[in-house]
This record gives sequence, C-alpha cells and structure tokens, in this order.
Amino acid sequence: MARRQIAQIRAGHGPQGGYGMSDTPARVAVIGLGSMGYGMAQALRRAGLDVAGSDVTSDNVARFASEGGRGAASAAEAASDAGIVVCVVVNAAQTEAVLFGPGGVAEAMPNGAVFVSCATMDPEIARRLAARLEATGRHYLDAPISGGAQRAAQGELTILASGSAAAFAQAKPALDAMAAKLYELGDAAGQGAAFKMINQLLAGVHIAAASEAMAFAARQGLDLRKVYEVITASAGNSWMFENRMPHVLDGDYAPRSAVDIFVKDLGIVQDMARTQKFPVPVAAAALQMFLMAAGAGMGRDDDASVARIYAQVTGTALPGGAG
Repeated sequence: MARRQIAQIRAGHGPQGGYGMSDTPARVAVIGLGSMGYGMAQALRRAGLDVAGSDVTSDNVARFASEGGRGAASAAEAASDAGIVVCVVVNAAQTEAVLFGPGGVAEAMPNGAVFVSCATMDPEIARRLAARLEATGRHYLDAPISGGAQRAAQGELTILASGSAAAFAQAKPALDAMAAKLYELGDAAGQGAAFKMINQLLAGVHIAAASEAMAFAARQGLDLRKVYEVITASAGNSWMFENRMPHVLDGDYAPRSAVDIFVKDLGIVQDMARTQKFPVPVAAAALQMFLMAAGAGMGRDDDASVARIYAQVTGTALPGGAG
C-alpha cells in the first residue's frame, strides 16, 4: 500500500477546523522562493490553494505576485494567516532563523498551524526545532524533499516526512499538491531527516563515482557519448550517472544542484557517523572530492563539477575545455 495513501487516510481524522476538512481553500505560506521553493509555490497555486510567498530576494517575491500569487514583505507577514507554512531554505540554521529569529514565523503563525520544514538537516536539530515550536501550540512536520526544481514545479516531489498525526492532517492539502510520493516515516520529527541523510549519502557517493568514471574514460581516449550510452544500458548505471553526466558531455556546469550542497550534506553525514562511532569511509572520500571542487572555486557550480577536478588533477580534457 502506498505510504501516501496512509497519510491521506490519517488526515481525515485531523483536528476540527483543519484545512483538510473545509471547502475553503487552504492558506499556505511558502518561505523561500528559490528554484525549489518557487516551483513548489506554483504547484500549490495550481492545486487551488491560497498561497503567499516570501523571500530574502524581493525580485522573487515580485515575480511570484506578478504570476498570480500573493507577495509578502516578510516571512512573518506571509505566515500570519496561513494554516500551513512551507519552509524551503538551505539548512538548519536558516530554518531556525525563519522560525525563531527576528521577525520569525513561530509567533506569527495561527495556533494549530503546521510548519513544514523541507531543509536537509541533522535529525537531532529537527527534533529540537520541533519540540520548541510544538511547545507554542503549533505543529512541526519534518519533511525533507527530493526531486529537483523541475519536479517541484510539476508537483511531483518525493517527500520524506515524519511528525504527529495532527501535523500530517493539517499539512495534507499542501502535501497532496507538492508530492508525487509522500512517505510517512514516523510520528515524531527527526525520522524524515534521517531518511533524507541516507539518500544524500548515496546521492553524493554516486555523483562522485560517476564523475570519476567519466573522467577516467576520457583519460582512456574513449568516446564519452558512447560511454554514456553503454553505461546507461548496463549494470554500472545509476540515477545520478544518468542525470548528471549529460552536464559533463555538454560542458555545461550551470548549477542545477550545486557542489556546496553536497559539501553540507556529506558533512552532516560525517558528523552523524562520528557521533555514533559508525564508519562511513566511502562517503568520506566523496566528501573530499566535493571539498576539492569547492576549494577550486566551483562551490556554486553544478555538482557534476567533481569530474572537472579529476580532469584538472590528471591533465585530462573534458568537453567544453574543462580539465
């Protein structure tokens, strides 16, 4: 049985007055209108929800308002009448600032509203933020996302969520609009974050391995487009190889997902593993390659830039003159 179906069944037993039980369109605030957040806000609007958007970049807010959304001058303003606040920022520190910093949303949100936290973070921090917010009478849903900007705009994300039944119930209209796959992973914050870190461990390792393989193929003088064709039809393929290596073939390192994201995420994996005295040597090696790329000035470039580091170190030519 699909986990999303389970969440929908539970949502029917949410608190009285929850937006999932009314014909009135849910009011949703989206905090963070970057490439992911903007797409998510548009998917929410297409689902018929009443969406206010806030971002540190005023141009993003103006663009959202020009396309039919409601622009807000601050996160607190966006959240003040929202039953659902979807926070799409980079990390735990930014999430905490949105909640509890100057002009934070924790006090602005209506009582009983839900804060949907989409940033990738250490599970222990997710638990701490949830406890602090829930003490005020609001709900916290730990809901990291996977899928990229295009799937965000299409409302086809994978959401790895954990939280109380009340949090799921209150967030249901937004979850339905944003997710193709919703996994309900536990009844308390932290479980969603932990699942996301396992995904990020694998994703980072796969990107680093794909980059190593493609640069090594170039060193052998192989036709890289033929390499891509062969590997994507063979057992060595991975989703990351198939998705990222076209960037190498085209010599196009405009960021879809940046190197710095995996510096952060694989760093979290290392911190978690060290705390638990658990060895993660493959993830550690991958982290070093992302750190090398960031140190070479590629931190904001596409994460396939790891291939460029291999090329530079070995004097190997890649398409587009990289190497």
